[in-house]
Amino acid sequence: MTLRIDIGGRPDERLRFAASPLAELTAMLHVLAEPGHHPRFAGWAAQVWDGLRPELAERLREAEFLWRSSQADFLLPARPRPTLAEELDDVDLLDDDTYVTAALVTTCGGGRVRFPAPSPLTDPAARRRALDLAQARGARQEAFAERLLADPAAVRARVRHTLEECAEAFFDAAWADAAVRLATDLRLKNDLLRRQGAGAALASVSGAVALAPDGDHIVVDKLQDKATTAHDTVTFIPSVHNSPHLVVVHAPGWQPVVQYPVAEPRPPEPVPLETVSLRLEALAHPVRLRLLRTLARGPHTTGELAHLWDLSAPEVSRHLAVLRRAGLLTPRRHGRYVRHSLNLPDLTALGTDLLAAVLR
Repeated sequence: MTLRIDIGGRPDERLRFAASPLAELTAMLHVLAEPGHHPRFAGWAAQVWDGLRPELAERLREAEFLWRSSQADFLLPARPRPTLAEELDDVDLLDDDTYVTAALVTTCGGGRVRFPAPSPLTDPAARRRALDLAQARGARQEAFAERLLADPAAVRARVRHTLEECAEAFFDAAWADAAVRLATDLRLKNDLLRRQGAGAALASVSGAVALAPDGDHIVVDKLQDKATTAHDTVTFIPSVHNSPHLVVVHAPGWQPVVQYPVAEPRPPEPVPLETVSLRLEALAHPVRLRLLRTLARGPHTTGELAHLWDLSAPEVSRHLAVLRRAGLLTPRRHGRYVRHSLNLPDLTALGTDLLAAVLR
């Protein structure tokens, strides 16, 4: 499954790499809402929560749907500015329909929920649908959606004020350190783009991002089949705090934005979603699970496995072929015989690889 971004065959002209204070604050807020996704920052998150004024902590919880399971599109700017205040000013320029619709998408259930015209602000049926979806998510979501639809100006002002208070409470200090790493990453990305072209620059973003062979599309390995078009540019925003997520703005009407984690020293290459799916499918058959259980005790030949489980050799061979294609077995020849060994590291890492594929 992939997200495809149409760039019209002009990759070198369509990529923008830039840092965004608002996007980094959004990543920090996601860490605070979902510290389990980010064990490396669990200590930082606990320290921030301990230091927050109770009123600010409650306001973060009441609006957390804007950045918890998915980020509201207006929090990842397509045209990053040098300061948080400038980026918040740009958000203020959005009309109420655009802002409210983007906020409701995250409040009511994430990327699968859409609110096409007519607007929930003006159409009673659309409003009822939004409130029903929010209610199904929980009491806090319902209350937030009700306030947003009743008085969008007041909610927008309250959200901005909350973000400004976050700057004073924890963001400014964290941004000072993060900005140095982001600047280093941006120098590398822009140098690659200038010297080696879009393909090399995209490959350096993540193993889950690539330029299609025809140069017409950027392909992002995500748990979805989606497509969008870059009418202007695709903005790539590095982040210190969003690892392991690869966040993409791709809704109709919004310029595509990709927020990616800056590289850690010698980061492991992400396993492609196709490989994870192949391994899960290989493990879904009860016979293959029995064969793996035997192979966990040591290498076996096809004939030995067939005898142990009272199966025919051709049947065992077919199952072993599936496991080999998934990278879960290693065959080694010993004279006349081929012994199959369990690829324990990849099998052990499957849970982690699956989690990484789901979270990115």
